[in-house]
Amino acid sequence: MLVNAKQMLDNAVAGHYAVGAFNTNDLEWCRAIMTAAEETQSPLIIQCSMSAGKYQTGYKTVSALVHAMYDALDLTVPVALHLDHGSYDACLECIDAGFTSVMYDGSHEENFDVNMKNTAELVKICHSKGISIEAEVGSIGGTEDGITGTGECADPAECKAIAELGVDMLAAGIGNIHGLYPANWTGLQFDVLKAIKAEVGDLPLVLHGGTGIPADQIAKAIDLGVAKINVNTELQVVFADATEAYIADGGLKKEKGFDPRKLLKPGAEAIKAKTAEKIQEFGSANKGWN
Repeated sequence: MLVNAKQMLDNAVAGHYAVGAFNTNDLEWCRAIMTAAEETQSPLIIQCSMSAGKYQTGYKTVSALVHAMYDALDLTVPVALHLDHGSYDACLECIDAGFTSVMYDGSHEENFDVNMKNTAELVKICHSKGISIEAEVGSIGGTEDGITGTGECADPAECKAIAELGVDMLAAGIGNIHGLYPANWTGLQFDVLKAIKAEVGDLPLVLHGGTGIPADQIAKAIDLGVAKINVNTELQVVFADATEAYIADGGLKKEKGFDPRKLLKPGAEAIKAKTAEKIQEFGSANKGWN
């Protein structure tokens, strides 16, 4: 059965590695990500954004697919199903749908007090049901579900206030952005990360926008307390590249090459390979406990 993310992230903090949180968009993505985790014996957070949930006809569909596939693939590693960048209402929907973890993104609320109030309410609801919860302080740069942030760094004092509400993990802006990083990106702000860590202690920190961050910066972030790293765009890029190559190589003209199972296979294999690569980079291979 699926688990919440608390124990795997607490283990990651203690073991100085990070658990990858990989976004899913459909059956092929889900199977590729889960298979990569099983083959590398890594704990896994498979997550779904609000827009991806809508695309797949709703959170109940996503939940049913992930739960059924976990059993069908006979997985032995711990897997959590997580909502990525959820609104207050989306969190409630996912809790009802059978997600084992949610992220409430209150960083875009009208003021910090609203973020605090909603986070506090959701912590009580989630913990009463054995569900882990992630909160966010400081807007992550880039665009996620139509919300664009400029990448403001989080206030360590606000991080401490949110942490004291009892959240299980905290996403804090440290100069990271969603999507592809521009050429003039100045890198992660480790001074801010250190200040946040000093305020929140052993609380697992989350690094959004994991695509394209240099490996040395990933390693340093993990050393400073990051225990969950989100990856989405990187999987989308390798999927698109592999699909484009299949078509360019005449794959559609081969016998039944138009069959979607054949058309989507190279992209799915690319997602699996990239997921396994990131798992190795994050250090979570062979850290499953089942």
